[in-house]
Amino acid sequence: MSEPLALYVHWPFCVSKCPYCDFNSHVRDSVEQEVWRAALLADLRHEAAVLPGRRVASIFFGGGTPSLMPAATVAAVIAEAAALWGLTDDCEITLEANPNSVEVAAFADLAAAGVNRVSIGVQSFDAQVLAFLGRAHSEDEARRAIAMAQEHFARVSFDLIYARPGQTLAAWEGELADALGFGTGHLSLYQLTIEPGTRFWALAAKGELTIPDGDAAADLFDATQAMTRAAGLPRYEVSNHARPGEESRHNLAYWRYADYAGVGPGAHGRRLRQATERHRKPENFIAAVTRNGHGLKVETDLSGRERATEAMLMGLRLTEGVDLARVEARSGLPRADFVDADAVARLAGQGLLVADGDRLAVTGAGILLLDSILSEVVETR
Repeated sequence: MSEPLALYVHWPFCVSKCPYCDFNSHVRDSVEQEVWRAALLADLRHEAAVLPGRRVASIFFGGGTPSLMPAATVAAVIAEAAALWGLTDDCEITLEANPNSVEVAAFADLAAAGVNRVSIGVQSFDAQVLAFLGRAHSEDEARRAIAMAQEHFARVSFDLIYARPGQTLAAWEGELADALGFGTGHLSLYQLTIEPGTRFWALAAKGELTIPDGDAAADLFDATQAMTRAAGLPRYEVSNHARPGEESRHNLAYWRYADYAGVGPGAHGRRLRQATERHRKPENFIAAVTRNGHGLKVETDLSGRERATEAMLMGLRLTEGVDLARVEARSGLPRADFVDADAVARLAGQGLLVADGDRLAVTGAGILLLDSILSEVVETR
């Protein structure tokens, strides 16, 4: 493969665990920074050894809360990736950050370390909502974080969560208008979902937490699309909006089914027709690196059908849709093996899909029915 790689680096630590979060995040009283830096670099070197001759087009520091990483560790990872692979001239280097004052104070050092894009976990500008979501920052801190990020980084994105219990359409429109007023080139706007194993899941099971039903959520979604389009940040993926050219190139690598290496606790990867996963628990990850020189827990060969299915499920999330010729090349299968042509014709006739040569895309009218469309169109047997 001559395509550039995407590199994901997972930092597993958080100050506290949010009640909606099912990511691999852990709260620890202390973190041995030198141990962690050495472990991440060792894990990185293992991936470079099995993926020689590639360049890296994007690096994404996710978590957890990677803005808690020392800037020196971030710089060391970037430098090691550059030494091992080489970075493309326009390499996108993103770091997820919380808006807490302590973390925002590190923005200048993180920018100096090589980070050129930041994604801030704002979630809301309302104090009561922030408390409900278990966030450790205030509304003022969120606003200051966005402003400070715009001073230090060429590209800035932030997240909001909507379709919350009791949220009205008017309230969301006001909040979104406020968010668009910052003028960032990218916004991630997620409807609240109740994930198994979270505290919200337990509350919902007891009937103590109810989120907007399908019709109300659809109205919120439609308003979101209209407002972001009008502001010049149309949806390019189910929950992601950007000015043209400001899309997250790293996440596009996932959705377009490019190769990506994942290092750090619980990190997933797709490379060499394999799915990889690291040990999730921080202590187990460190032990594995000490023992084996890498944090790998699982390395599974993917069949052509599995690769085609993954590529379709990811690609149809994008407004641009999926390139069926590319899926054929990546999977080694003809499209008849992974696309139900009859279902495509029927759904296209209903205005839910667009089929144009090699390009297959879900329309704006179909995006709220994405799961159903996927189950009909993608051949998995």
